[in-house]
Amino acid sequence: MKSQIQDLMATDENLLLMQEGTMMRKVRTKSWKKLRYFRLQNDGMTVWHGRQPDSILKPTFSISDVERIRKGQDSELLRYLVEEFPLEQGFTIVFYGRRPNLDLVASSVHEAQIWMRGLQLLVDLVASMDHQEQLDQMLNEWFQQGDRNQDGRVSFGEAQRLLLLMNIEMDEEYAFSLFQEADATQSNALGAQEFVQFYKALTKRTEIEEIFENFSSDKQKLTLLEFVDFLREEQKENDHAPDLALELIDRYEPSENGRLLHVLSKEGFLSYLCSAEGNIFNPDCLPIYQDMTQPLSHYYINSSHNTYLVGDQLCGQSSVEGYIRALKRGCRCVEVDTWDGPDGEPIVYHGHTLTSRILFKDVLATLVKYAFQSSDYPLILSLDNHCTWEQQKTMAHHLTKILGERLLSTPIEGQLIDIMPSPEQLRGKILVKGKKLRTIGVEKEEEDKEEEGLDLHPASPESQEQASGNKKKKKVVKCPMPCQLICGHVLAQAPNSVPESILLSKQFLLQISTTILCPDLSALVVYLRTVPFCSFTHSKENYHIYDISSFSESKAKNLIKEAGNEFVQHNARQLCRVYPSGLRTDSSNFNPQEYWNVGCQMVAMNMQTAGSAMDICDGLFRQNGGSGYVLKPEFLRDTQSSFNPERPISLYKAQILVVQVISGQRLPKVDKTKETIVVDPLVKVELFGVPEDTNEQETSYVENNGINPYWGETFCFRIQVPELAMLRFVVKDYSRTSRNNFIGQYTLPWTCMKQGYRHVSLLSKDGTSLHPASIFVNTCMQEDLDMDES
Repeated sequence: MKSQIQDLMATDENLLLMQEGTMMRKVRTKSWKKLRYFRLQNDGMTVWHGRQPDSILKPTFSISDVERIRKGQDSELLRYLVEEFPLEQGFTIVFYGRRPNLDLVASSVHEAQIWMRGLQLLVDLVASMDHQEQLDQMLNEWFQQGDRNQDGRVSFGEAQRLLLLMNIEMDEEYAFSLFQEADATQSNALGAQEFVQFYKALTKRTEIEEIFENFSSDKQKLTLLEFVDFLREEQKENDHAPDLALELIDRYEPSENGRLLHVLSKEGFLSYLCSAEGNIFNPDCLPIYQDMTQPLSHYYINSSHNTYLVGDQLCGQSSVEGYIRALKRGCRCVEVDTWDGPDGEPIVYHGHTLTSRILFKDVLATLVKYAFQSSDYPLILSLDNHCTWEQQKTMAHHLTKILGERLLSTPIEGQLIDIMPSPEQLRGKILVKGKKLRTIGVEKEEEDKEEEGLDLHPASPESQEQASGNKKKKKVVKCPMPCQLICGHVLAQAPNSVPESILLSKQFLLQISTTILCPDLSALVVYLRTVPFCSFTHSKENYHIYDISSFSESKAKNLIKEAGNEFVQHNARQLCRVYPSGLRTDSSNFNPQEYWNVGCQMVAMNMQTAGSAMDICDGLFRQNGGSGYVLKPEFLRDTQSSFNPERPISLYKAQILVVQVISGQRLPKVDKTKETIVVDPLVKVELFGVPEDTNEQETSYVENNGINPYWGETFCFRIQVPELAMLRFVVKDYSRTSRNNFIGQYTLPWTCMKQGYRHVSLLSKDGTSLHPASIFVNTCMQEDLDMDES
């Protein structure tokens, strides 16, 4: 049972040297830089490390967790240490999900290149494996772990230990009977191929065999007509079932004779159900499938809050890595908080906190490189500007020079002024969202009532919002002074009680010079001008469709309860952004669903923080090519809509979602270091949507079985507004003494759910694949029933 990786391990020069081990410097921070011994294990899938070659080594990472290898020149941290270590000797291991990068510095350029080439070779090989190759690799790893004495065979004693490693505690008598059946040579030990048979017996899918036999007249195969019946009755494929049946038989039936006769064997049936076509997520929703020519305000936009942070809001690290990770997740609106920095260079950090600083120009350089790797639809740069006039000019210069043609600096030619441009029209462009100067020299107060004006003492977003609803009328004064900083600027923020002589004094002008918006920067805001929110009526009567207001989560939540329908109409007309409360200093998240329910487009998330809120966000934006843009339901795009999520009048008759949780397959351990601890899994099914639809139910737990637990439990959910519903499956390890531990989850929109018998591919807390872990379910939609019986 030799794998491709084993072949390479024995022949590739780089991998051979990596197996011998290398002393390299592990770099965590500018001050933490320590020598460690790294060695590629013989399985070719794990790298271990220790203090010295003769010290006890421990696992560092698995090749399957690595996304890519970066050169030292591309490492933000190693660039800071260029005077200590030549960049050519350094490299960075980038992991999937939120796991921090691993920066290493070798003792020579040659050693660095050995590890970079070797690791990238293994990463590419793992990424290219198909389903069967992945299974072969996994079985090879299990066999190597089971064969403790390295004699090329696995005894029953070794197999018993291996069962615990595989996450199952089995009755010894039953386990021995499976072992004997697989022991074709009757040698009381299993060779490589016999071990494969043992594994197949362990993971036999009896529940799928029952489904197969229910539709098969001879219990051995499905004829074309029988398979068509299954696709229609269970999978709800309906009209195109005959053509689909032929396609699936050609694709998944392993026997050439079966394909010629248009029949499907048990093996082919299982292959189909375990394939992308058998997944609960509709494959038709994976590519770009929605209309991308509607106004921006008609889409949910994948948005990030304080994107530069990779930790908490008070002492966390600011890093361009935050932007890279957000963009790789499909984020299309990133936030940049700018402040005056040393040497005339604007910096980015969370103001008035202990978070670290990064250069504004480095952020822009990162955006240019990564903005359109995951999606070529427009990227919105949400600018929170706290810089003085001079550094704003520097910002404008960097935006123009670094972003170049990617920056949208002028309106789209031929675009009507009363229609917002579409994602399709803005493809490949970066848009600046920020404050914008109004017409200079307006004399009449009535014509400039809504001037956002000057902020002498920048306050928190919450306090700004509270103040915005109670503003006194401001006097508009045209500056007559030739002051370089504010020449020609309109002062629109002074209360009536302040004498004009004071307003125009040099002392006052110097005080406000640090907060006046620079025209160069203002000019780069084309379609997304930020404005304060007073009321929905005020916005409708005074603001343009290009104007965008921001709401704290608490402000938005109150508006939903007080004026849900007005909020829906507001969001059908213009964009809005909702951001987390300033009290979330731990970078936790709110549930984005309640804001999507009223059509809020930019619901900004702390993407560095895993949890159910980010699972819901990732679930929504998994569709439509991962473009970061999802078309809102029609009733949320209508400026005359009567929809209110707090009191939904059903657009259609309410439906019942029936979910049967059948079984689980190859669930991972909660703690891989505890070899003898086996999970007791249960499944929680959660439905998110309008308040009336939100619900959850869970199965009982199965003791000591993570390899093939069976539940067979059915739940019913009443859905009033299915277009807004999100379905989440969470697998947990039951605990009698504490909170149940997370094993895996999967979240998807109801609109992307395939009915019938489907597999749900589980994801980790970080949203990375836990393949081959899955659960097997059956879902169907029914007309409204009496829910009392459920």
